[in-house]
Amino acid sequence: MMQAATSSSAAIPRTMGSRSSQAGRWQLVLRGFEDRLERMVEGVFARAFRSGLQPVEIGRRLVREIDAGRRIDVNGRTLAPNCYQIRVSPEDHQRFVPMEQSLIAELANTVREHAGDTGLSFLGPVTVDLASAPNLKVGTFKIHPKYDETVAPAVINAWLETPDGQRHRIGGPVATIGRVTDCDIAINDPNVSRHHAELHTVGDSIELVDLGSTNGCKVNGRRVGRQPLNDGDQVTFGAITLRFRRA
Repeated sequence: MMQAATSSSAAIPRTMGSRSSQAGRWQLVLRGFEDRLERMVEGVFARAFRSGLQPVEIGRRLVREIDAGRRIDVNGRTLAPNCYQIRVSPEDHQRFVPMEQSLIAELANTVREHAGDTGLSFLGPVTVDLASAPNLKVGTFKIHPKYDETVAPAVINAWLETPDGQRHRIGGPVATIGRVTDCDIAINDPNVSRHHAELHTVGDSIELVDLGSTNGCKVNGRRVGRQPLNDGDQVTFGAITLRFRRA
């Protein structure tokens, strides 16, 4: 059972300093999103984005929807919606087609990054669905956030193993990895970001998802943004390398 987070100071304490800090993180997330979009639309795609709906407009609204959709569960965790349906006009959707999958991946990454920076958790993996709606005009769009806990994830016996044999079990649909102690797998190393990465249970596999960390994630020496893991893979967070194992 979940209850809505209210605006009263008793539910979520807010100070001028915390609001300023949150606004700063919000801007950093959007700046990273905008920088990645610029690289995506260079060259052959650039002309398509000179008019009509701009992807960055969707990113800005998405961040606001994350904050507006906060809930507090019975354990006191602050949750954010993990599924987002985005509807745009047929004309705008047509322009997005050549880079649709990349755009969806970047929008999902923006959700995870903002949630990680503001201490929000998810009930399951983040999904973004982008489609056209015939009733929308060019330049307009709608976002419908929701919590999706209808599908129970498969139970997978998996863990991350240190060189000395210590095991960090991977439990639940999403396991967080980072430097702060509220992460499911906390790594006390300055090269690891506060909220560095997540491990998502997707069907019968586990995927590593980088959360826009400073020093990145590597699988078997190759830097990745999102990568399914196989038994025996070497996974590096900053300068720390662990081995992914599953029974």
